[in-house]
Amino acid sequence: MMQLSSDTQCNKHSLLNVMNRFIAAANNMDETIMVPSFLRDVPLEDQDSQASVSHNNNEPSFPSKQRDMYEHYLLLKSIKNDMEWGLLKREMGGSFLEMAVKHEEPQVNGGAAEEGSDLEGQFHYHLHGLFAVLSKLTVQADHLTNRYKREIGGGSLLR
Repeated sequence: MMQLSSDTQCNKHSLLNVMNRFIAAANNMDETIMVPSFLRDVPLEDQDSQASVSHNNNEPSFPSKQRDMYEHYLLLKSIKNDMEWGLLKREMGGSFLEMAVKHEEPQVNGGAAEEGSDLEGQFHYHLHGLFAVLSKLTVQADHLTNRYKREIGGGSLLR
């Protein structure tokens, strides 16, 4: 049986650590936000914090599809659940592995040799994307949690 060394488990740059940080931030958000309906109709970003987030790491900002903090809360919660329980099993009725195999079967006959030749490159491309997205989602979950605490403390969300 293969065992993970303690170095692998403690590496702050590992995918598992990034995933665990996001899930922990989402769990903290879920535990902190006792009444999610208070988030309805509350703008997602303050103007000042939106400017600072959009210029973080010299990356372009993308407009959010969520209209308010409540929709953003639901999105973060949904992503966390999909990570913990699997996306395709819920949608398609099969396991992730089964759906991935079914998705790849048509390519086997028609040119998988060309696409399969750079599996390592594809893996690193998607791994980099996962790191970037999970890091941003972690920051957003922490921001939503802190903003909820700030707003509830000031009574701004209560009508």
